[in-house]
Amino acid sequence: MTPPMDEVLLRRLTPGVLAVLVRRGADFAAAEDAVQDALVEAVRSWPDDPPRDPRGWLVTVAWRKFLDRARSDTARRRREHLVEEEPAPGPAPAADDTLQLYFLCAHPSLSPSSAVALTLRAVGGLTTRQIAAAYLVPEATMAQRISRAKRTVSGVRLDRPGDVATVLRVLYLVFNEGYSGDVDLAAEAIRLTRHLAAAVDHPEVAGLLALMLLHHARRPARTAPDGSLVPLAEQDRSRWDTGAIAEGVAVLQAALARDRLGEFQAQAAVAALHADAPTAGETDWPQIVEWYDELVRLTGSPVVRLNRAVAVGEADGPRAGLAALAELDPALPRHTAAAAYLHERDGDLAKAARLYAEAAHKASDLAERDHLTRRAARLNARPRR
Repeated sequence: MTPPMDEVLLRRLTPGVLAVLVRRGADFAAAEDAVQDALVEAVRSWPDDPPRDPRGWLVTVAWRKFLDRARSDTARRRREHLVEEEPAPGPAPAADDTLQLYFLCAHPSLSPSSAVALTLRAVGGLTTRQIAAAYLVPEATMAQRISRAKRTVSGVRLDRPGDVATVLRVLYLVFNEGYSGDVDLAAEAIRLTRHLAAAVDHPEVAGLLALMLLHHARRPARTAPDGSLVPLAEQDRSRWDTGAIAEGVAVLQAALARDRLGEFQAQAAVAALHADAPTAGETDWPQIVEWYDELVRLTGSPVVRLNRAVAVGEADGPRAGLAALAELDPALPRHTAAAAYLHERDGDLAKAARLYAEAAHKASDLAERDHLTRRAARLNARPRR
């Protein structure tokens, strides 16, 4: 019986192989095509004849595929130069150039959606079909998006350090997409961030990894059997992944000890305080407010100020939270939902129900809209005093 193909191994090796071709001077788009050709060859031949050095095999085959394409070009000098540079057969160098791919895929000339798609393809090793299924778009649409992104970065040379902050934002976008189809994008984002953390020594990379682990740990309790959202305060905490929480807290503590605070570390600190509370009532809200103060200082983000207002409402009472909320633009996303929650906490159920219904009308996410509608209906069903 033919042994099964190790798809996990191929996905793990793909970015390193692509990085080797790019480092040797291959155009990114052509290199990516050559690596895909090599992967097809691997799927065809490895089950019957597995190589002793899989990475070296992929590098050799991909480079030859690239040269085959290069030989058909009209630029004779460039072609001959590449042929002379063909490496001798043997194990591939152990150096990991994958970090360059992160910076290339998160290039500022790309839109966020294109950067995410290209990162999943080039660094994550996912197929176009898998990425399309995860984003619930036709495969042809995703193929066009990836092709445009490859063309955009094809002429880019990484002769200066890339922007780690941009890479982290792309990975955070991947994580926030969640999961659908046969690809769990949240888990994939954690895998890629682990890879990045091993390649670059940066406290904010550790902060993002900690944040992902702590949020992901609560995932089993976030939805009810019928698929409806379960608010944090109502979640069954026995269903949280204590192993992921312990790892996330350890990663965060190591990052904070370096005294180079960044926004992902501060966000992770908030998540850690939620994870540390045995019950919702035992949450250390005053300390969470302090961390939101740090986040406001670091980012100035109106969304952070909105979350801080809710935290103030928990720490100092709903009226204090409403006062903080009144200082913000009502057009902010989730402003109406936050106001509804604080008015409910303050006992003004009629106003809270009206605001929940209004927030449901504004919500773009179907699950969130359903949750807010249920909150409004629940309050409307309660007898008024």
